[in-house]
Amino acid sequence: MQSDKVILLVEDNPDDEALTLRALKKNNIYNEVVVARDGVEALDYLFGTGTYAGRDTRIQPQIVLLDLKLPRVDGLEVLRQMRADPRTALQPVAVLTTSNEERDVLSSYQLGANSYIRKPVDFEQFMEAVRQMGLYWLVVNVPPPAQA
Repeated sequence: MQSDKVILLVEDNPDDEALTLRALKKNNIYNEVVVARDGVEALDYLFGTGTYAGRDTRIQPQIVLLDLKLPRVDGLEVLRQMRADPRTALQPVAVLTTSNEERDVLSSYQLGANSYIRKPVDFEQFMEAVRQMGLYWLVVNVPPPAQA
């Protein structure tokens, strides 16, 4: 698949991070993946602050894969801040989480998530979910135009 489109993976669990990266590779998705291990790091990347100060924020990820249960700033707050800023208000966000809680699904959509995907426990099912997600978000979906 196209490799000029960056994926921002926001994931604090090293096992889930490794599993997601492995699933992307096994499905021939060779896009650059930027990993943020907590909500602060994700927001720094998106807004060009902190460790990402000076990053060209006109270039945003094709998709943000956002876990909800994160240290420092949780995924719902990341989503809230993204939607409040014109630079990231239209950024495609797929919540990728283990949460089965109905309120997390509802809150994610109320805050503007584009998709809510529960991480399957079974590796083969997880591989298929990542394949379909990659195909849709990186090939089929037309993203919003870049914001100045």
